[in-house]
Amino acid sequence: MDYATLLQILDSTLRLATPLLLACLAGLFSERSGIFDIGLEGKMLMAAMCTGAVAAMTGQVWLGVLAGIVGSMLFAVVHGLASITFRGNQLISGVALNFVASGITVLIAQSLFRQGGRTPPLSGDARFNPIELPFAETLSNLPVIGPFYSEVLSGHTALVYIGLLCVPLTWWVLYRSRFGLRLRAVGENPASVDTAGISVVRLRYTAVIITGILCGLAGAYMAAGLQAGFGKEMTAGRGYIALAALIFAKWRPWYALMATLLFGFFQALALRPDVIAKTLHFAIPVPALDALPYILTVIVLAGFVGRAIPPRAGGEPYVKER
Repeated sequence: MDYATLLQILDSTLRLATPLLLACLAGLFSERSGIFDIGLEGKMLMAAMCTGAVAAMTGQVWLGVLAGIVGSMLFAVVHGLASITFRGNQLISGVALNFVASGITVLIAQSLFRQGGRTPPLSGDARFNPIELPFAETLSNLPVIGPFYSEVLSGHTALVYIGLLCVPLTWWVLYRSRFGLRLRAVGENPASVDTAGISVVRLRYTAVIITGILCGLAGAYMAAGLQAGFGKEMTAGRGYIALAALIFAKWRPWYALMATLLFGFFQALALRPDVIAKTLHFAIPVPALDALPYILTVIVLAGFVGRAIPPRAGGEPYVKER
């Protein structure tokens, strides 16, 4: 594999890892507060449909992003009501939201556009355009570092850079702010947080809302950045892959970045069967390559679920002592 090909794969890795990263950070906030959220997939799907629909109707991508965030937050609030207020089973609530999103997104898109459950293709200001970083063209002539900066780091859409910025921001919020300390505490021992006079319900709802915002950005990126419009089941299991990456990362932001880049790398490899055949000197069937990220998901869950220790109060509804 030559350097130019490697740069192309790394460029695809960053693009494909972005929705996984945003969804993984979304799950991080939720699960750190003690709310397990299997419904990341459904929130992303709902956000993608809202983004594609509004961007197609208005021609403005940021209005689409706002609609996507609102759609995802509505699902997040429903999950919060089921899990926090009514103390229902968090896993069942998340799975139910995924099923609802799978059907309702196609139904709404079909009723609005009559295109088989899809939105019209997005173009121009209705979708994200690449951003060239400063001095990308000037530095491209430098050996090794120049092409990496100009071809891998530069030329992505705004949400790619927002996703990368969310990693240090999440780390700071969780480990350097009072809110983050309380959020981590409520995921470990909500009773002690309640004893200190801090509302467990308010903290958990705040975490669920943040989850909705980040999933909204992930879905918006898929509809208006990675692709040009919404299509049926376009998330293709990325919400579940993000959950596997979260477990692999042991609920830590910087590890989440590395885990999602790893998954993105496997997805990028699946798009380049010619490179794999040339490197290994034998061809691998395309369906097998397409299954690589999902196989990695199973391996991660089988190998790391016993070693990664989730928040102690995760999945358990909190009942205030009287």
